[in-house]
Amino acid sequence: MPAVVLVHLRELGENLAVARKRRREPLKAWAQRIGVSEPTLMRMEKGDPSVSMGVYATALWLMGRSQAIADLAAPAHDQGALEEAVRVAKARAVRKRPSLYATAQAPNRLQHDSAEEGKS
Repeated sequence: MPAVVLVHLRELGENLAVARKRRREPLKAWAQRIGVSEPTLMRMEKGDPSVSMGVYATALWLMGRSQAIADLAAPAHDQGALEEAVRVAKARAVRKRPSLYATAQAPNRLQHDSAEEGKS
């Protein structure tokens, strides 16, 4: 597991522990409300990656923050996919510009064609 992921899980666990303590919830009561054992809750509060996502999600629900779960991977926040979409759109939008010589010649051709028609 990437080190940065472990750091973020540890921060999440610490934040969940702070939330529990601010609510003056004992470890035993919080574990019962989440539906896990006290050792599992303690591991979650340490950011253990082996604790299921459901346990983390339930702890967030107890805090009133479960709506944030769906937002974590929302397409609107997927910077990598957005950058790829922009790159593809730019590649499609590339068109050859007409050369300056071709645009300068166009009016002369019209005049030349008109003159030819007048001779006929």
